[in-house]
Amino acid sequence: MFRFFENLVDPYGPYEEKDMPSSRLLPFLLDYSQPFKRIFVYATIMSVVVAAIEIGLIWAMGWVVDILAGDPAEVWDRYGGWLIALAVFILLIRPALQALDVLLLNNTVLPNFGTLIRWRAHKHVLRQSVGWFENDFAGRIANRIMQTPPAAGEAVFQVFDAITFSLAYVVGALVLLGQADPRLAIPLVGWLFLYGALVVWTVKRVGPASQAASDARSEVTGRVVDSYTNIHSVKMFAHNDTELIYAKDAIENTRRTFQYEMRLFTIMDVVLVTLNGLLIVAVVGWAFWLWMQGQASVGVVAAATALTLRLNAMTGWIMWALTSFFRQLGVVAEGMETIAQPITLVDQPHAKPLKLNKGKIEIQSLTHHYGRDTGGLDAISLTIEPGEKVGLIGRSGAGKSTLVKLLLRFYDAEDGRILIDGQDISHVTQDSLRLAIGMAQQDSSLLHRSVRDNILYGRPGATEDELIAAAKQAQAHEFILNLQDPQGRTGYDAQVGERGVKLSGGQRQRVTLARVILKNAPILLLDEATSALDSEVEAAIQDTLYGMMEGKTVIAIAHRLSTIAHMDRILVMDQGRIVEQGSHDALLAMGGLYAGFWARQSGGFIDPDTKAAE
Repeated sequence: MFRFFENLVDPYGPYEEKDMPSSRLLPFLLDYSQPFKRIFVYATIMSVVVAAIEIGLIWAMGWVVDILAGDPAEVWDRYGGWLIALAVFILLIRPALQALDVLLLNNTVLPNFGTLIRWRAHKHVLRQSVGWFENDFAGRIANRIMQTPPAAGEAVFQVFDAITFSLAYVVGALVLLGQADPRLAIPLVGWLFLYGALVVWTVKRVGPASQAASDARSEVTGRVVDSYTNIHSVKMFAHNDTELIYAKDAIENTRRTFQYEMRLFTIMDVVLVTLNGLLIVAVVGWAFWLWMQGQASVGVVAAATALTLRLNAMTGWIMWALTSFFRQLGVVAEGMETIAQPITLVDQPHAKPLKLNKGKIEIQSLTHHYGRDTGGLDAISLTIEPGEKVGLIGRSGAGKSTLVKLLLRFYDAEDGRILIDGQDISHVTQDSLRLAIGMAQQDSSLLHRSVRDNILYGRPGATEDELIAAAKQAQAHEFILNLQDPQGRTGYDAQVGERGVKLSGGQRQRVTLARVILKNAPILLLDEATSALDSEVEAAIQDTLYGMMEGKTVIAIAHRLSTIAHMDRILVMDQGRIVEQGSHDALLAMGGLYAGFWARQSGGFIDPDTKAAE
């Protein structure tokens, strides 16, 4: 039975992905709710049915009080069948209908609605560009992905569990009191007006307050995760106190926003208790007065009393449900600041996979300044022939990394274009482009998974023999066999920690090189690929690197000039332009920037004349 209701909606089912999701709350939720439309109709019907049953039971109790005024034997003879039917309904039918109601909410809506939002939101965020991630805290993004789905699920739950139910209940209460004596409905109508005013007052304030509190919590998460992610820097510079102060500002802001939110609930509770007192005195008192005048039966008084006491108990729950509903909507609205952001770096309509047969790269008047006036690239034009090995050097800020990012289409160039085998990379699918390019970076961060998973990231379908062969080529196999994590996993099954923190820099770099070797892409980008290796290991791996380059088009960025001295061509960049190019010997003979770098370097490094970050 549970499985049937749990499988009524598939949260991972196909759907139309939108590059520009709605930035308004209601359309946003309606879009995510499409697979649940039929379920929501059923849940609404069941909520009304359950509320009608509750009202019906109060009416039935009043009827029982009235019939008890007669002779017991006569009462049983006359009403026994009805009393048995009422008992059967209460014992069998009512639980069955209640079970259907809660199964729809607890087993169909709640688990699947939040899962659907989390799955689709994560999928949407993963489609964002590298630049988009660089502009926010990873912790804040993750926090919004995690807290938005349960908030949306709770909001939907409250619609059917409380709001629909309470509306149906109040309408039923008006009908019940009106049937007993229309005058009894008057105080209830007056109370409803005051209660509605309190709801409006509270809701107007709770939504924005909740969104502010949620945003403050996300800020705390972002700052705390930032400190933990960079814990080596925190400890190395002895900045524990600095990080505490940095976090405390956000934590204190969270406390203030939460205090304001709780003040609203305190005011609401006090006013609500007062209103409920007015309801009880007005309805029960009037019913009692009508009884004294002989215009109402004892059953009417009993039913009115039971109804008002039930409303008294319900109003706090209804108010809490309403405020919870709008509070959760505030959390969703805050989460939408991340989840509903448009995808700006997208495949062109009818984009086709890259067809790479030679590996020729043509860069035509390429310009990119990240929306600024300086930095990046300035009208670069360059042709790299198939199989050519090109070294790229320059001071920090010269534009080297920008060129690589544009080649991978992590950004769309502000002007100019890049062609691979005659195909504009902005007109091919991003996945096919990146599958054709292997890259080993200076920042050799790894996934918090096993060594095997990290190497297989290069080619998930590779065999175990191919995996080990790649690790051996990268001089990584020996140390991998000696690895053991705190859980006792060894060798290729050992976990490497977040960003590979459990490995040394050289070990991390060798694992990433093994990953690139396994990928075996026809275009190879090396960004300081051996910078973390000691001289002995680097010497041992040089042959491997040159073996990797065989038959590939290669662009290698290096400050250690000895690593690129044997390239077919070396490009020297400065201030976003290519200012020199040629072989190592030709550039030395020119006596320009490259010759100066070579003369000044110590151990093969460029003189650290740094400029603004790229």
